[in-house]
Order: sequence, then C-alpha cells, then structure tokens
Amino acid sequence: MPPVTRRSCDGLDQPVAQGQAFLIRPLRFRFVAQDPIFFPVHKPGNILRGAFGHLFRSLACRCPSDIHAADCPYARIFEPKPLVAGPSGLADLPRPFVFRAAHLDGLRIAPGCAFHFDVNLFTADPWPIPHFEATFARLATEGLGPGRGRAQLQGVDSSVVELSLAPEGARQVTVHFVTPTELKAAEGMLSEPTFEILVARLRDRIANLSEQYGHGPIPLDFRAFAERARSISCLEAKLEQVSVERQSSRTGQTHPLSGFIGQATYAGDLGEFLPYLKIGQHTGVGRQTVWGKGQLQIT
Repeated sequence: MPPVTRRSCDGLDQPVAQGQAFLIRPLRFRFVAQDPIFFPVHKPGNILRGAFGHLFRSLACRCPSDIHAADCPYARIFEPKPLVAGPSGLADLPRPFVFRAAHLDGLRIAPGCAFHFDVNLFTADPWPIPHFEATFARLATEGLGPGRGRAQLQGVDSSVVELSLAPEGARQVTVHFVTPTELKAAEGMLSEPTFEILVARLRDRIANLSEQYGHGPIPLDFRAFAERARSISCLEAKLEQVSVERQSSRTGQTHPLSGFIGQATYAGDLGEFLPYLKIGQHTGVGRQTVWGKGQLQIT
C-alpha cells in the first residue's frame, strides 16, 4: 500500500504516520431516468439500501445456506465478521459503507433527467466496487423508488480520500444533522446531542472502521479523550424530532427510522475533536447509519 499523505493548508501533501489517517472511497453512481422516479422525504437512503441488499445477495452470494464462506462477497459486506476485537461496547461490527442520498428527499425525476447518489466505502482494498456497480446497474433496470421507475446507469466516479486525524485549531463549530440521527447514552436515546456523547460515538465508529477495514488501530487514549470532551459546551441547539418508518418489501415488517434533525453549535478547545467531526461527515454517526441516518455537515 502506498504511503498515506494528508493535504496541508499550503496545498502540499505531507506524510502521516500509520493509524493517523482515515481512508474513504467515495463512489458516485450517475443515472438517467427512463420512467418517472420518486423518492419520499427522509427515505431515499432506506429505499436504496433495502433494494440493494436483497439484489446484491442474489448476484454475489453462491453459498448453499445461511452459513457463508469466508470469501463470500455478500457476507463480507453485509454480515462482516470482526478481524480483531472492536472498541469496548461495540458488539456489532459496522458495515464498511454508507449511502448518501439525502439530496433526493421528495424529488420527482422525469424521464430523460439525470440524477445521482453516493456510496462511501471504508475499505483499504477496492474489491467491493465492481460488485456495487453490477448491483446498481441491475437495480436501475428493475426500478427505483416506490413506483419502481426504471433508470440506466451512466457511470461510476470513484476516488480515494485520506483524512488526517491530527489536531486542528478551532474554537467553535456548528454541526448540521442532515438526516434523522439517534445517539444512545447510558440513560437511553438522547433528544439533544451533548458534545461528549456525539464525539464519543464518532470516535468509536471511526476507530472500529479503521481497525476492521482501513489502516489499523487509531492510537488514542479513549478515556482521556472523553474527559477532555466534557469541557466543550453547547452554545445553541435548534433541533426537531422527525418520525419516519420503513417497511421491508420482503418481510412486511415495519422499522422506525426516526431521530432529530437540525443543528447544534459547540465552543471550546475543539482542536483534537475537529478531525473526528470532519470524518463524521463521511461515516455518519449513531444508529442505522447504513440506511442513511446520522448524516452530518460541519461549518
């Protein structure tokens, strides 16, 4: 693997020590609609993820039972087994991708119009990309959205991004919760995101993804990190709770996709935390990120 670099403020690439950078493979899938296509509000990620998973399994899995072979592409993406023990408290291994389709909320796409959605992969090895491309090409011809409107895959744009975990100078940051977000604390689900819990969930998710799929463990004293995060205050929070449900087309079961959206502004010595917030824009945070929940934007 080539040396990891980071982009400095003077535009020059500088080397970063192993474990000090986080790898992301952004993929953009570009389509042209052949039929009218509609994506309900707060549900594009759910719609795409649900249809994608079922079709991906039918195309990529050749296992004779639910006990998958170690090299089964479906199992490696959707039912991954831990390579190493994850951070304390994380019993479930995160899947190495998230969908990014919030810009399609409520959008009606006419025949002949172009549209796209994104997938962020967190694997050092690009092996999943051809499987994603083949699955989305087939899915588009079978139909997208509640009306199963057909589309044609025009192309896939891919790149590799390395984001440094080195501290940055910052005293204030506003976090925009673009899609419904749920953060769990000891007392249950939070109605408002305290900085301590927000950055702890980001830390755990980023560390687990890096250790299982990326460049390896992140050298970090988790306990001391959490202690320092308690000094960050929330200046203002403008949030609203949204209630959304998804229904499985295969089982008919209904599952909640609810959470809060809006923004919160934090202040204090944010230098060591800002890289985690920036990476969180790509990974998401909280429950059901693979469905598109927990999408962040930072200003």
